[in-house]
Amino acid sequence: MAVQAPRRPAAPPSRAVAPTNVTKRKKRKDPLWARLTVVFGAVLMMASGAGIVGSKMLIASATDAITQGKLIADEDADQVTGKSLDGPINMLLLGVDVRPDWDINDTRADTIIVLHIPASHDQAYLVSIPRDTELTSPAFPSSQWPGGTTKATEVFFHGAQHGAGWDGGAQLMAKTVKQNTGISFDGAAIIDFGGFKGVIEELGGVRMCVDQEVKSAHMYWVDGKPLYKADARKLGRLQEPVVHKKGCRTMKAWEALDFARQRYGLKNGDYDRQRHQQQLLKAMAKKATDGGVMSNPLKLKGLMQAAGKAFTLDTGGVDLADFIFTLRGVAANDLVLLRTNSGTFSGNSAGREVFNPESQAMFEAIKNDRLAEFVIQNPSVVAREK
Repeated sequence: MAVQAPRRPAAPPSRAVAPTNVTKRKKRKDPLWARLTVVFGAVLMMASGAGIVGSKMLIASATDAITQGKLIADEDADQVTGKSLDGPINMLLLGVDVRPDWDINDTRADTIIVLHIPASHDQAYLVSIPRDTELTSPAFPSSQWPGGTTKATEVFFHGAQHGAGWDGGAQLMAKTVKQNTGISFDGAAIIDFGGFKGVIEELGGVRMCVDQEVKSAHMYWVDGKPLYKADARKLGRLQEPVVHKKGCRTMKAWEALDFARQRYGLKNGDYDRQRHQQQLLKAMAKKATDGGVMSNPLKLKGLMQAAGKAFTLDTGGVDLADFIFTLRGVAANDLVLLRTNSGTFSGNSAGREVFNPESQAMFEAIKNDRLAEFVIQNPSVVAREK
């Protein structure tokens, strides 16, 4: 996702000093389908493809701010070939949380999602990999990572060291996920969830359903305004906790993002957070399609400009018209949210998260493009949305 990212303070468990010479990532034109794919976590807006085609040149100019990096190494890419985009499509979506004064190279991927579109191109699936999953990660010379066993969230950090930057972090993550699941990727994206604020504001908020009340671990109310805890404490004024109450409602950008970040105090911890983040991606897609954003040039331009601050992409050179035609049957309601380990912690003797046999079978189904059949036979993998 070169993007001028904020700098992040060191965070455990890794204490390596991040280099100051962050590798600059080149801007270059990327296929529109990829921009839209990542903006909404899937190619869900393509149902309104006619409106998109009519505004093709406007969209291209509006999305110049979006950058493309080398997030999948050539030897790992599972390139989609043919103008008709025959075959299944897999993308690796990495969510990072960066804020002012945080070091870019000390970033971890707190959200790891496999986006799978079957060869039928009429459905889209999101499968989250828990951040604390124990993975075997291969050696990565670019960042001087010798390889070893580590948590999924730390893989991105290990790949970004010694000047490898976010491109290196994503490349190592793709290699690691492939080694542990067998899934190869056609493309990848880094999503700065903090950068989603501008996108959601352009959408006018999103409708979210809170299934269990949770107190924010990150924000306070101060004088009627929501502030990060560190900023709130500097003011020395009365602070009240931000509490997300049960129920469905249209949330402002800050509220939707804060809710989607919570994992402490939730019944299933990070699994509930994964589900809420998937819910947020789907809510954004639905708001864009239902709100007529894709057929309104002015709304679309504002949305794409906001998206340019939140994403880095790696895609193949797929023709826009071909892609829209091929995936015209995918809409927001065709996004299925899936969970590993039945949505509960499954640990080993060291207390690390591991994939149970059902999850391993689900990854095998993705690899062989038999996920729809697997879901029918194993309905418990489908996550509740509220």
